[in-house]
Amino acid sequence: MAIIIKTKEEIESLREGGKRHAHILTVLSRAVRPGVSTGELNRLAEELVREGGDEAAFLGYKPYGAKRPYPASLCVSVNDEIVHGIPSDERILSEGDIVTLDLGLVHKGCITDSAVTVPVGVTDRESKALITDTRKALELGIKAIRPGGHVGDIGAAIEKYASLRGYGIVRELAGHGVGRHVHEDPYVPNYGEAGTGELLRPGMVIAIEPMLTLGGERITLDADGYTYRTKDGSRSAHCEHTVLITEKGAEVLTSR
Repeated sequence: MAIIIKTKEEIESLREGGKRHAHILTVLSRAVRPGVSTGELNRLAEELVREGGDEAAFLGYKPYGAKRPYPASLCVSVNDEIVHGIPSDERILSEGDIVTLDLGLVHKGCITDSAVTVPVGVTDRESKALITDTRKALELGIKAIRPGGHVGDIGAAIEKYASLRGYGIVRELAGHGVGRHVHEDPYVPNYGEAGTGELLRPGMVIAIEPMLTLGGERITLDADGYTYRTKDGSRSAHCEHTVLITEKGAEVLTSR
C-alpha cells in the first residue's frame, strides 16, 4: 500500500475524532480499578463510542494472517500482555496490575489509533517507572519529527531513551500509517537509525507506539490468535498517539 497523504477535509475529521478519542481513553483510564473486569471496560468503551455517533475501528477488523475478526471494540492487555488482549468478564483486574487500553476510533470515515498503560490501584516502583518511561519514549519519538526528516528518526529517539534505561524494546511489533485504514504504510518501528527510512511528508498521518518491557524483547502469540505477550513473562507497557506530519513538525491528534 502506498503512503496516503490526507486531504484537508480528512485532516479536519481526524482532528475532531482525535479529541473524541482522547476523551474516551481518559474516561476509560479513570474506570480502571481492582475488581473491574476487562469485559466491563470494553462495554464502557462501546457505550462512549456510540454516544459520540462514531464506530470502533477494531471491532470485526481482520488483520492479515488472522483466522477470525477481532471480537471486541477495545484491546485490554494486562501485565505481560503487550497488545491485542481480548477483554472478557472472566478477566478481573487486581491491585498492582498494569493494564493497557488500546482503542481505534472511526469518526466521519477517518480512523485514529491511541493507547495508554495505567496502574490498577497502587503498583510497584518498577512498573510505575516502566509506564512513565514508555510515555516519555513516545514523547521523544514525536519530538524527533522534523520537516524533511525520516521514519528512522522516530525509532532512533525511542531506542536511545529506552536502551539507556535498560528496557526491552519490542521489535516485532511497530507503529504504522493510519487514517483511511487501521493499518497503512509507512511501517514505524521503535528502533532504527536517524536519517533512514521513509521521508516524513506533510499530510502523512502515523501512529507512533513504543512497547517496552521490564525484561527481554522476545514475544509470543497466545492461542487466541491476537494476544501478544512477553516471552519471559516480564511486564510490558504500550503508549500510542496518532500524529499528523505538518510543515513545521508534528501535531498530536489524540493528545490527552
